[in-house]
Amino acid sequence: MQGGLAKFSATMRHRQFFPGSEITAENGPQWYKKGGIVVAMKPPKNGGAVRGMSAVSRGLDVLETGLAALACVALAAIMLIVVVDVAMRYALSMPLGWSYDLIGLYLVVAVFFLMLPDTLHHHGHVAIDLFQGVLPRRFRHLGLAVGYAAGALVMALIGLEAWDRFQSSYAGQDRIAALVPWLTWPAYLIVLTGTALLTLRLIYRAVGHGLSIFSRLDLVEMPPPPETTALHGEDAL
Repeated sequence: MQGGLAKFSATMRHRQFFPGSEITAENGPQWYKKGGIVVAMKPPKNGGAVRGMSAVSRGLDVLETGLAALACVALAAIMLIVVVDVAMRYALSMPLGWSYDLIGLYLVVAVFFLMLPDTLHHHGHVAIDLFQGVLPRRFRHLGLAVGYAAGALVMALIGLEAWDRFQSSYAGQDRIAALVPWLTWPAYLIVLTGTALLTLRLIYRAVGHGLSIFSRLDLVEMPPPPETTALHGEDAL
């Protein structure tokens, strides 16, 4: 009985997010889970267009995972440097004079910008989806296509500005005025790398949703369904 209800529930969720297809052994499962939380959704595996879009997404995913790993390394470096700096400041009265500039110029920038593409890929940004379930499928794809296209334009402009500043600072070998004169061009390179890959993911989403308007299939992964938990005992009242 429970298995039948679970299958029915999964089928209904699938029809909501992939109205043009059904759950089969060939195209399921539809959602990736990590630690019990939905982190990504797979489009149905049928149709050449879907396979092509999925191949593009997998290629971007490799790059996004690499940048996310670098962001994690930068975050670990921040924690280590702060711990050492505090310990030396209060235990030996010998603080690291270069720690603030290194963290602010390079490491924080890396944590933020290198993590952006992977976060978007896994639908990790804040989303308001009050009307997602009631909008017609084509209108849902239209809204997502317009939103992602606008985001791609904004991030492309940020990337172009970062490219101009990178070229200028690299040519002049600009440095900050500090105890350790760190070069500024690596920071602009980090911004350029993160925004460039994020722009590619936004373009991929915009094109996928735009093509899905005219197709019976969802050619790009849709936002995952909300996670709900059953309430028991006093919490159920």
